[in-house]
Amino acid sequence: MDDEHFMRLALKEAVKAMETGEVPVGAIITVGTQIIARGSNMVEKLKDPTAHAEMIALTSAFNQLGAKYLPDATIYITVEPCLMCAGAIYWSKISRIVWGAADEKNGFARLTGPHNPFHPKALIQKGILAEESAVLMRNFFGSRR
Repeated sequence: MDDEHFMRLALKEAVKAMETGEVPVGAIITVGTQIIARGSNMVEKLKDPTAHAEMIALTSAFNQLGAKYLPDATIYITVEPCLMCAGAIYWSKISRIVWGAADEKNGFARLTGPHNPFHPKALIQKGILAEESAVLMRNFFGSRR
């Protein structure tokens, strides 16, 4: 099992979100090769602008492990996290962050520039299945225009 394997599972979460009218973002959190949490956007369903896939997955992981930090975990996200989610990931002390497509409009980098908002020890991997993630976003927003 590698990054592409887990990103494909995150993409399944994103499709689940899209099928319910949510922006298609999915997240998976692992410790080693074990999945400990999943999340998909639930903003519309919960009527909560903070119910992003990352936040749903993080809360689930904290509950699953009974801990407020995830130093041995990896989070896989289909799209670059927004600033809010980047902050939550920072506070989780997660050790590895992997995402697919860049988000030039709402991603954290738009506001932070070259500054890394994540924990200084966190490893970052970008662009895993980026095209597949970007296609989901384009299709979703294209169907709404």
